[in-house]
Amino acid sequence: MSESIGAMREAAVVREVTDPSDPAIAGFGRMQRAAYFAPETLIPAEYIPQMLGGGGETGSRRNFLVVAELDGRVLGGTLFHWLAEAGSGFSSFMGVDRQVRRRGIARRMHEERFRTLDRAAGGWAPGVFIDVVNPSRMPSSELDRERAGSDPWDRRRAFARLGFGQVDIRYEQPVGGPNGGPVTILDLLYCPHEPTDSVPTSLVIATMQAYWSPWLGTTAARHHARELQSRAGGRTMLPLISPLAEFSTSH
Repeated sequence: MSESIGAMREAAVVREVTDPSDPAIAGFGRMQRAAYFAPETLIPAEYIPQMLGGGGETGSRRNFLVVAELDGRVLGGTLFHWLAEAGSGFSSFMGVDRQVRRRGIARRMHEERFRTLDRAAGGWAPGVFIDVVNPSRMPSSELDRERAGSDPWDRRRAFARLGFGQVDIRYEQPVGGPNGGPVTILDLLYCPHEPTDSVPTSLVIATMQAYWSPWLGTTAARHHARELQSRAGGRTMLPLISPLAEFSTSH
């Protein structure tokens, strides 16, 4: 069994998609819809060609797609961004087909993501952020729906193995929740390029303002970034805690 898993890991091709007409984009779309419980909240695959066109630049943001393929079938992928204004990376999505999980494919994509971010940074990207569901704050109906595609506890374990820590601050996505309000079931994770137990508050705030600006507008993004900063309580560094700490006793 270990030999077959190793063969799968090595046989899968991990590459960056740069051509907006690459058929792997459609394959990525199918994979993310199957892997995530709320695909309507993800960036649709039909938008990705536009994001990758023109060198992948959207203002000061650069967009990237990395996929893992086996015999032409997309097994996994990550859509992410270099936010030049903040000097950091943010991952909008990362997932692997449930039939081939735990075979090292996510780690290979993660390593390629860092290589790509380093290149975009012109040398060294300090780290990459991603937000993830906190299952303890989900209604039971949504939790059952989530488990059908990707168990939220398993996903947090996977990110922990990749080196992500949870930023110790109350995090909300400003819109997209009930009645158009904030999404309050998410936590913000950060994977530093070099191991560390904290992240500068200024980097967190700058990253989220840069990430939110294209879809909220500069003024609203700045407002929500200031709200986030107020939750830091004056701390200049925010601890990175285990994404599993809250769940270690029951899961």
